[in-house]
Amino acid sequence: MATVVLVGTLDTKGLEYAWLRDRLRELGCDVVLVDAGVGEPRAGADVGNDEVARAAGADVAALRAAGDRGAAVTAMGEGAAAVLARLRAEGRLDGVLAVGGSGGSSIAARAVRDLPVGVPKLIVSTMASGDVSPYVGAKDVTLMYSVVDIAGINRLSRVILGNAAAAVAGMVSAPPAGGEGDRPLVAASMFGVTTPAVDAARERLEELGYEVLVFHATGSGGRALEGLAAGGMLAGVLDLTTTELADDLVGGVLSAGPDRLTAAGAHGVPQVVAPGALDMVNFGPRASVPPPFASRLLYVHNPTVTLMRTTEDEMAELGRRVAAKLREARGPAALFVPRRGVSALDAPDGAFEDAKADAACFTAMTEGLRGSAVAVEDLDLHINDPAFGRAMAERLHQMISGGMR
Repeated sequence: MATVVLVGTLDTKGLEYAWLRDRLRELGCDVVLVDAGVGEPRAGADVGNDEVARAAGADVAALRAAGDRGAAVTAMGEGAAAVLARLRAEGRLDGVLAVGGSGGSSIAARAVRDLPVGVPKLIVSTMASGDVSPYVGAKDVTLMYSVVDIAGINRLSRVILGNAAAAVAGMVSAPPAGGEGDRPLVAASMFGVTTPAVDAARERLEELGYEVLVFHATGSGGRALEGLAAGGMLAGVLDLTTTELADDLVGGVLSAGPDRLTAAGAHGVPQVVAPGALDMVNFGPRASVPPPFASRLLYVHNPTVTLMRTTEDEMAELGRRVAAKLREARGPAALFVPRRGVSALDAPDGAFEDAKADAACFTAMTEGLRGSAVAVEDLDLHINDPAFGRAMAERLHQMISGGMR
């Protein structure tokens, strides 16, 4: 029998969670009810709020006495995440369902954030009709708009919460989807301006027997790639498009955060890396480019995307950052350098052609890796030359199969 974990604030939503528990049992599921509230619960929990607080290194009585709602939400979210990880390890978690307003949704979003992709995660939220990125992040979280506030069981909420219970019961009880589950998974990062290279690499990897997951390097794509690498789902990473590092450095809109290009190395996952699209920082429509960048080299990619060429100094710093991250790798790693350009715009007579800036990046990367275990392949090719992508694919295959570090 599959087990659904209900996680929420039983001091304010106890009635609703008790109803959900009963409905899930009617649908044939085991239920574990986790109390992530700090007040007196209005329903009996299988994991009490004192245990949840302790899992975060906090004390529920102290949180209640302090009266700091933000601190309480943060602590109980962290504690709930630890509890869910333990339940998962014990084989007592096949899916998660939560309901709440802004605070409850925040707790639930933190609680499910570290669960592997594929574990059902459903949150019924009053916040689901607005910007849901803080709740979804880079994981497969399903949000359902509550329509009415989560305040009792009535004619409308009964239907909505009933649908949520049926949805998660179906997800945890359904047999795994069929497919080529025996093919090793490889993740690849891609942008429009690096598509030919990734296509060539993907085709070669598929010939070699891999299933390739391609992530668009838009911030959320990079975070999703990092999450899969950390979660142990990947046999290797072909990180050809590291452009999100440029947005993180300069302040563009597609940053994946400072931890981009770290998960594969930290978890020993074989990786091959290239400076794909480090020549550009991303902004929205031309009018949205911050005034300090008005005099920079800009390229209107389309009406909603404006690209800015990175400078020689920025490229050098990006090279240093790539090298520093790769030096920390615990598993096989290689850097591929495309001497003739790093994107479709950084090509002979292209809008972003800048040999000096590229050279600054390449020099910083290669010098930063001197004396390390990271292999450097310096190729007299443009990044979108099919031979470049195929060479990266071949090296990754050699690493995964154990033939080369």
